[in-house]
Amino acid sequence: MTHYDDAHPEAPEQTGPYAPPPRAPHDDELAGTTDDPAEDDVVPMHGGRGRRRKRRTMKSCLAVIVALVIVVGGAVFLGHKVLNAITDRFADPEDFAGPGHGKLTFEVHEGDSISAMGRNLKEEDVVASVEAFTAAAGSSVIQPGFYPLKKEMKASDAVTVLANPDNLIKDTVTIPEGLRVADIVGILADNTDFKQAAFEKLLDAPDSLGLPSYAKGDPEGYLFPATYDFGPDATPKTILQDMVDRWKQAADDADLEGAAEQLGYTPAELMTVASLVEAEGRGDDMPKIARVIYNRLEGDETNGLLQIDATINYAADNDLTAVPTTSDTQIDSPYNTYQNAGLPPTPIEAPGDDALYAATHPSDGDWYYYVTVNLKTGETKFAATYDEFLKYKDELRQYCATESAGAC
Repeated sequence: MTHYDDAHPEAPEQTGPYAPPPRAPHDDELAGTTDDPAEDDVVPMHGGRGRRRKRRTMKSCLAVIVALVIVVGGAVFLGHKVLNAITDRFADPEDFAGPGHGKLTFEVHEGDSISAMGRNLKEEDVVASVEAFTAAAGSSVIQPGFYPLKKEMKASDAVTVLANPDNLIKDTVTIPEGLRVADIVGILADNTDFKQAAFEKLLDAPDSLGLPSYAKGDPEGYLFPATYDFGPDATPKTILQDMVDRWKQAADDADLEGAAEQLGYTPAELMTVASLVEAEGRGDDMPKIARVIYNRLEGDETNGLLQIDATINYAADNDLTAVPTTSDTQIDSPYNTYQNAGLPPTPIEAPGDDALYAATHPSDGDWYYYVTVNLKTGETKFAATYDEFLKYKDELRQYCATESAGAC
């Protein structure tokens, strides 16, 4: 009979023929056990080590799942971005439906590209996007200037306005050649929103107009004759400055300063010669008339007297094309070239491109005189001697005698 000790409840070791063989000790019971990590490779069949291995496996699975989520999510996000980019690339750019509202004046600046115009139009809220405008504009040619537009216009409608130069907002003013400053101011006042007094005030103190130093503050001859388009932002000052700037361009084209040095005169003197040529000649005769003036100034045939009627008319305040009276030729004035040798003090009118070129590039010749023998066609003959000159004067008288009354 087997006895169990209450204090030691374990069953006693059995002996005899039915005793089980002794069990093999576990690795962790062996003497000299190690902390070698390789022991984690042993998968125990029981106890806490099995639970730790299960936790390790679950963590690894979770990491894989998280990584897959990140990869898939990133792919979806990237695909969405690519899809949006493709959609934006091929979708129509943002545009207003039109027709727009309100009024505004839009300026196209000199040198603006189509893209620059588009950016400025979008900034002014005229078009919805730069892309819509550039697509509508294509290869359109748009001139600089001011145009009437509206807010929130359809891009193609804005292009229609800008591509038509007839829509430019401007005051177009034409100043003919051969006018005095007083006449030019009258035309400006008649064709702009500014009074004559506003221009005269500036011309009385012209330091801000950009005149050359050799003009000595006198604008006569330096308000260049041309056709001007003055925008809505123009003022009397900018209008006069534009005219002086246009003269500078013409002077550069004619090489005024270089020619003056070559011919032995000052640029101011050549401007005066150009004004006399403008008053006396036309077309192909202008370089010949310039040569007559230089010959009279430099030769002995007329003792340096130019004897040009237009200078008498300027001194007498007559129309510059009038025929001076005998009393006019006696007027006491430095502009009286019948009495005073040499050039008058200043230009007498505004010369144009042709007259400037003639003064800077005179023809070669020994002429001292010229006579317009046909007032209808402007035919002019040139003479080197006084006798030849008298012959052409008779030809003019014959012309006048055969023409209807008032022709001469």
